[in-house]
This record gives sequence, C-alpha cells and structure tokens, in this order.
Amino acid sequence: MHLTAARLDRINPSQTIAISTKARALKAAGRDVISLSAGEPDFDTPDNVKQAAIRAIEAGETKYTDVAGTPALRQAVAAKFRRDSGLDYKPEEVIISTGGKQVIFNAMLATIDPGDEAVIPTPCWVSYPDIVALAEGKPVLVPCGQNSGFKLRAADLEAAITPKTRWFILNNPCNPTGAAYSATDLKPLCEVLLRHPDVWIFADDIYEKLVYDGFRVASVLEVEPRLKARTVTMNGCSKSYAMTGWRIGFAGAPVPLIKAMDKLQSQSTANPSSISQAAAVEALNGPQDSVSRMIKVYNERRDLVVSMLNRAAGITCHKPEGAFYVYPAIHGCIGKTSPGGAKIADDESFATALLEEAGVAVVHGAAFMYPGHFRVSYATSTALLRAACTRIQHFCQGLS
Repeated sequence: MHLTAARLDRINPSQTIAISTKARALKAAGRDVISLSAGEPDFDTPDNVKQAAIRAIEAGETKYTDVAGTPALRQAVAAKFRRDSGLDYKPEEVIISTGGKQVIFNAMLATIDPGDEAVIPTPCWVSYPDIVALAEGKPVLVPCGQNSGFKLRAADLEAAITPKTRWFILNNPCNPTGAAYSATDLKPLCEVLLRHPDVWIFADDIYEKLVYDGFRVASVLEVEPRLKARTVTMNGCSKSYAMTGWRIGFAGAPVPLIKAMDKLQSQSTANPSSISQAAAVEALNGPQDSVSRMIKVYNERRDLVVSMLNRAAGITCHKPEGAFYVYPAIHGCIGKTSPGGAKIADDESFATALLEEAGVAVVHGAAFMYPGHFRVSYATSTALLRAACTRIQHFCQGLS
C-alpha cells in the first residue's frame, strides 16, 4: 500500500529551501558557514508597517476576513497597480493570497487540465515547473542564455507555443538571474502573444521595485493593454517591503478567474492573516522611503559581488538589472578537482564542494532548470558577501 498519492511523484521538494536547511544544520553543528542561498531580504520590515500590525491587533482585527482579502487591502492593491504601472484593476479584479506562491498555485490549479502546457523561460524559479506538474500540466522549458542577458527571445517563445499551450509564465525581474525586461524587451513578446489568443499570461512581478542604474522595468499590460482579458499580474509584499514571513501575495486578473481562484482558496487556506493584511495596507499606502534605501544598498552589493566573482578563476558573472541575485557560469571549473579531492563534474558537485570545503552555501543551477551555473543571493550583509566571495575566489584558485 502506498502512503502518498501518485501526484506527489511529479514534484520535488524546493531545492532552495533544501540548501538553506543544510547550511543551517552545518552552522548548528559549529561549522563556519556563510549562506547565500535564501531569496529573502536581510532588512527588517519597516517600522510603520510593524506599527500598523500592532494597531490592528489592539483594535481586535483578528477575525476571518473575506477569502479574497479585506476591502481595504484590495483597494490598496488596485491603487498600487495604477500608481506603479498604470494598470487599471478594480478591487473586484484583485485577490489577496498567503504569499505569491499561493497566487501561482491557485491560478494553475484553477485553469490547467491534464496535458495542458505552460511555457516557462529558463533559468526559472524552482517552483514554477512543479506547480504546473502538480496541476497535471506539462512545463515547456525554453532556455535563455547569458548571451541574450538571460532574456527570452520572441522567436523562441513563438517556437514553444503549441495548440496545447495554456500559459506563458514570465518572472520580471527574474529569480535566479536578475534579468529584467524593459518595455522595449517585452514588445516583441507581446506581439507573439497577440497572435495566440488562447494563451494566458502569468506576469510574476514580485521583484519589480528592485531594479538598478535607473533601469525601467515594465509589466506586460503596460506594454500591451489588449492582453488584459487573459493576463494575471502578480506581486506581493515579501521582497519590496522585507515581509517574507508575513505571507502576503496578490494579483490582478479578470473577474471570472479571480472568482475561480477565490473558490479554490476558500477550500484551502481561506483568507490570509488579518494582521498581515492590515500591515500590507500600510506597506502599499504608506511612505516608500524604505524601498529606495534598500535599493541603494542592493545596488552596491550587486556591483561588489559581480566584480569579485568575475575575478574568480573559471567563473564568469553577468551583471543583472534587477532582483537580488547573480547567476554566474562555472564552465571553467567543470572537470577539475577541488582542494579536498571532490570531482567537479557539474554545478551540483561544485556547490556541494563549495559548501563542505569553503563554508559557502549557494544554489546549483540545475535546480533552476539551467545547469552550468549557480545562484548567489546578495540579500545579506556587505561584510558577509565580501567574505563569501573571497572564499569562492580561493576555492576556485585551488581547483586543479
């Protein structure tokens, strides 16, 4: 007798969480480990947001809310979409979920029938293919190389679409590469999508505020409003407001899909935390100076990490436009042996040896469906980043 259902065989545990867990275990055992594996801001949630949560508790806002979120937060999200991207969503076209991951889960489970396909540019966030597979869909992975800045080309999108394509999922800026799409980058992709009226678009804009050097990131509907009837625009509070543990994600979408996602959510988690929702209203409506302070620090860290990793033997590191990740290639390290005698056959053996011998935790590229690379999160202190990159340089220098 099987304990688990067959659907669980279609997915893997999150590999980014697995690496972070291994790093924590080594630290607990007394090892000196610097973890660059977690996609989580090291900043604290802004004080005004914390105070809003405390006020909500004291005012007794501790009951169930509407499944799709409080009217105040749905209005705040609609105002945020209008203010930041010029997108016109009414509150009834908005849903609030327990983190961005639940938004994706709800959208895919509510719409995918067995055999439906979802086109996903790679490198991609580890959970997209698994969520599609859990919904009995088929992830169609489209490689986007460093030579195109890790960005999808229109011809490759066109070639990936078939009569079975149900979704196109775009993360902008992207986890794990930090690649971000401007309006100019998105225009040819939107032209392809206009030619395929049965394909829905999932725009995951969770890192939208985290862009550097004056780069102007665009959302799909800013570039092509005619796609609105089949687009989900997703965002959340985790990355921009350092609120990962508060678990607030949200999306704008056509009312029939919002109702379907609401129906699914009503039978899973129901509403997100009422206190987190009150905090999120303040995050979206309140002062935004904490965001610009974070961006300034991330910008400096990105420049430091790119410059140090490009000085490591066998590594080339592309300078990304956004998010808080870099995705260096390790082609010059493959086939070598580490100082501790480990054979570097691929990115996973590289990351394992780096953790065990140099005490630096990174996530190997195969986890993001694009091997030969590894992901570094620079959402950690500048001093630790400098120390970690120095260790990576020494580790690579010792490969023979």
